[in-house]
Amino acid sequence: MTTGQKLGVCYYPEHWPPERWAIDARMMREAGIAYVRIGEFAWSRLEPEPGRYEFDWLARAIDTLHGEGLQVVLGTPTATPPKWLVDQMPEMLAVDAEGRVRKFGSRRHYCFSHQGFRRECARIVSALAQRFGEHPAVAAWQTDNEFGCHDTVESYSAAALAGFRDWLSQKYQSPDALNRAWGTVFWSMEYRSFDEVELPNLTVTEAAPAHRLDFQRYSSDQVVSFNRLQTDIIRKHSPGRTILHNFMGSFLAFDHFAVSADLDAASWDSYPLGFLDRDTTDPERKQRYMRVGDPDLQAFHHDLYRACGRGRWWVMEQQPGPVNWAPHNPAPAPGAVRLWAWEAFAAGAEVVSYFRWRQAPFGQEQMHEALLLPDTTPNEAYHVVSAVSREIKATGAVVATTKAAAAIVFDYESAWAWQIQPQGKSFDYLRLVLLFYRALRALGISVDIVPPRADAVQGYGLVLLPGLFSLSDDLADALGADGQVVVAGPRTGSRTPDFRIPDTLPPGQGLQARMHLKVRRSETLAPPFAVGIDESANVCAFETWREFLSLGEDVRVIHTTQDGEPAFCCDATEKFHYLAGQPNAAYAARVVEHLCGKAGMAVHRLPRDIRIRDNGPTRYILNYGHEPVDVTQWTEGRTLLLGTEILPPCGVAAFRR
Repeated sequence: MTTGQKLGVCYYPEHWPPERWAIDARMMREAGIAYVRIGEFAWSRLEPEPGRYEFDWLARAIDTLHGEGLQVVLGTPTATPPKWLVDQMPEMLAVDAEGRVRKFGSRRHYCFSHQGFRRECARIVSALAQRFGEHPAVAAWQTDNEFGCHDTVESYSAAALAGFRDWLSQKYQSPDALNRAWGTVFWSMEYRSFDEVELPNLTVTEAAPAHRLDFQRYSSDQVVSFNRLQTDIIRKHSPGRTILHNFMGSFLAFDHFAVSADLDAASWDSYPLGFLDRDTTDPERKQRYMRVGDPDLQAFHHDLYRACGRGRWWVMEQQPGPVNWAPHNPAPAPGAVRLWAWEAFAAGAEVVSYFRWRQAPFGQEQMHEALLLPDTTPNEAYHVVSAVSREIKATGAVVATTKAAAAIVFDYESAWAWQIQPQGKSFDYLRLVLLFYRALRALGISVDIVPPRADAVQGYGLVLLPGLFSLSDDLADALGADGQVVVAGPRTGSRTPDFRIPDTLPPGQGLQARMHLKVRRSETLAPPFAVGIDESANVCAFETWREFLSLGEDVRVIHTTQDGEPAFCCDATEKFHYLAGQPNAAYAARVVEHLCGKAGMAVHRLPRDIRIRDNGPTRYILNYGHEPVDVTQWTEGRTLLLGTEILPPCGVAAFRR
């Protein structure tokens, strides 16, 4: 059964007079919108006093939307507990790493570990699911909102301390086992009981890395169990509806794969211009893509959340214009909002939903544009949405993604580990992964992002494992089992799960069984220093991180650093490879093209601003640049479903392969 691709919008009926709801619903239908998300911040209106539910207004809003044929995504309101609840149990509030209580007055003011708050969440979610779970308009549910936003995954509260001690006792069973795992003999940090363990904050200098990593694991597990509490209730009272959560961009504080295991589909909130200004450090790149967003950052998240959703994913919030929360908030270029929608559909999104329907004239997000202006006048994005909805119908756009030829293994524990022990101030796990992702995209290769599991890496022609903290034996054994080309490094397998250097030295016994090499030394380089690669020293280089290798007799050196050390190696079969440093963009491109050749993958050397992506039989070509580009050589003489062969700025072309 094929899934048609559709548009959605986020709506807050509690913000507007009830007599306006029918007008809004009609305009949504006329614009081609199919899904409407509501309710995720409405707890104080749903339960204005303890135990007194006021659901009639929500029922009327849902009925109004249903009357126009719209489907509802109903949000659970647990991200914004009301003031009366905070006053009842003030200890539910989170505590930051400096020991300060994070007070009521905005949102996400709760600690995941607090059991009393969890009981209150279960109560309100149960009441909502019982009332609306079988409503014919309710097609999906969203749990909470943006888990972890505003640095709220880790809490240093009394509830978190008690929960962490219990978690440790279950994991290690005895203090002696914990002491061995954490290496607490170092600096005389040994514990006699789990009740002696404190949270890893407010220490004189850094806490033990294994202690910090376990606290991050514990904190992530709290998000997982908090989400599961809600999904279990929803499935009981609202069977058959899709359950999602809206994840964020460039946010790694909990394991999204683990949370998604309890969801039917993943979604995320895509703000290309906000992310560019917040996350990009390259001034030239920031200026070039100021009004269109990084060509690869949002695309990477599309692929990541498709993996989290096991093939099913949405954009729950799509930027429609200038936002309010980034350091600076420019307006999108003409065509950019349409481009973002088609990039998502090309990646297999079921729904692209815009945030929000109408710009709020009050509150913290007054400067966040919407499909309507505050006075209800349709804004630019309203007309874009209307046009995209017509294009969806005209092209018959459906979800048709298939397994890509290349996969990048992505691991949240690796992000935590290298944040705990970066060794170099500029080392960043996500940035390292993106180097390889960008290089593949620049060659016209569609990419799958996969978790670090044995079953997840099977069936690909090329598998990349940059910076993977620790490999399980099962994963190491699965690599290359079906003849695939594999590249590890840098920093892959350099620690055990207990945050120790492996007894056999990095990259650990599992990879060393396939390729006989050891990392004997590593160094980090402050920008702009770099280590040049062979004859390309002025172009290709290692930046930030560099390793020194000891090689076995069967290892072949492909590239050498300018100072004579192995840079890029392979085994005798030329299937297993190791890269001994963080490449700059030029060297990443060179390495990836070499790997694609070994894997027998066809590549396209694309212009800087052009990207190609396949959604089943449909190939999309997207122009993120400022100038028109002739894309005839990539359209293969096929009849275009969208666009023209002279692709304008922010243009999209699509054709059946």
